[in-house]
Amino acid sequence: MRKLFVARSALALLCTVCSLALSLEAQEVDPVLIDDVSVEHEKLLFPHLHRPDFEQTFDDVPYRIRKQTLHGGKQEGVELLIVDNGAMTITLVLTRGMNILEVVASDIRLGWNSPVKEVVHPQFINLESRGGLGWLEGFNEWMVRCGLEFAGHPGMDKFTTNTGDTAEMMLTLHGKIGNIPASKVEIVVEEHPPFRLKIRGQVAERMFYGPKLRLDSELVLWPDSTTFQIRDAVTNDGAFPQEFQLIYHGNYGAPLLGGGSRIHAAAKQIAPMNAHAAKSIDRWSTYAPPTKGFIEEVYLFEPLADLNGHSLVLLTNPQGTVATSVAWSTKELPYLTLWKNTADERDGYVTGIEPATGYPYNRSVERRSGRLQKLLPQETRTFTLQFGIHTDAESIAAQKKIVTRLQGQTKPRLLTYPLEDLSESNSDK
Repeated sequence: MRKLFVARSALALLCTVCSLALSLEAQEVDPVLIDDVSVEHEKLLFPHLHRPDFEQTFDDVPYRIRKQTLHGGKQEGVELLIVDNGAMTITLVLTRGMNILEVVASDIRLGWNSPVKEVVHPQFINLESRGGLGWLEGFNEWMVRCGLEFAGHPGMDKFTTNTGDTAEMMLTLHGKIGNIPASKVEIVVEEHPPFRLKIRGQVAERMFYGPKLRLDSELVLWPDSTTFQIRDAVTNDGAFPQEFQLIYHGNYGAPLLGGGSRIHAAAKQIAPMNAHAAKSIDRWSTYAPPTKGFIEEVYLFEPLADLNGHSLVLLTNPQGTVATSVAWSTKELPYLTLWKNTADERDGYVTGIEPATGYPYNRSVERRSGRLQKLLPQETRTFTLQFGIHTDAESIAAQKKIVTRLQGQTKPRLLTYPLEDLSESNSDK
């Protein structure tokens, strides 16, 4: 089946995203609920669900699923779900908002080597430490969702209290959703071809006199393929309109990232996040080797898309022989942030490719700019991203062709000054 995916045309690869809502409604086996140990279909029966660790394989398709509970240090009690589809292995962190620790296909890894070596349990993280930067104490996963009530830089912002008064609150870095354990985690396998595997989980960010937001997450895999999808739905379960933010913080290190790696992205405009990044904006698409003392550079994109709103970004390794892609709809996620942190490997050599509802400024800045979105009572927004690992020249060329087609004759406008004036905000990263 992997050859089938490689053989698709560039247009078909891009259009996959637009067909997700329809294609994912195929017949499914009744789900197995992981967290409450209920089994609804004997074909998927886990014989050792009463134990903290279990393993399941399937006769008809090359899926292998293992649940593991970590012990020792700050990772005590963290639950992982490790999924092998015959071509790659994806490790989900159930205890940390359905984040994805890493994706491994042969010797290619989506992930990075963070100074944070443990998969830290949320109970050991104080989000308010170091002026609201405590989120970084657990930051080592490949894919982290930032949100939902707020995301972006820490700092003060206003809110309405239960008495109707206006007060100030401290917003911590990148919100809470990535440090909330998931519930209602279930595994579903389709009964008929293409036998897609779906891992679903629910993460609730709720409080009395506060936000009542719900994330329903779904990871979708095909057997023996290095293409996979994240499908999310965010719902406002409250009775009042609710501001929300969502950033898909994908993080990449070696072997994809190295001196000479390149980003391929179609953009109408690219702006530096601060004056420091502005100095290197002409080099936004290329990467330096690990550099001691490097200070992060962040660039803010208005991505270009096709007539259906679909865009794509490609990261190629220094030799151009291996790449990874992310495709999404700008109707759902209209903004893109590129985070370049080519620091010494001991400090975390990494880049972030981050489709989002806005930019990672403090919420007060996003509100002032008009980028901050709201959900009406009982309203649901859906978000779909498709990821691929490409290891042959034909597939990489097809992805580059998509980007070239999206860019067309439009020359990206490179701003030499920060996009936002932060003088009214405490939102320095």
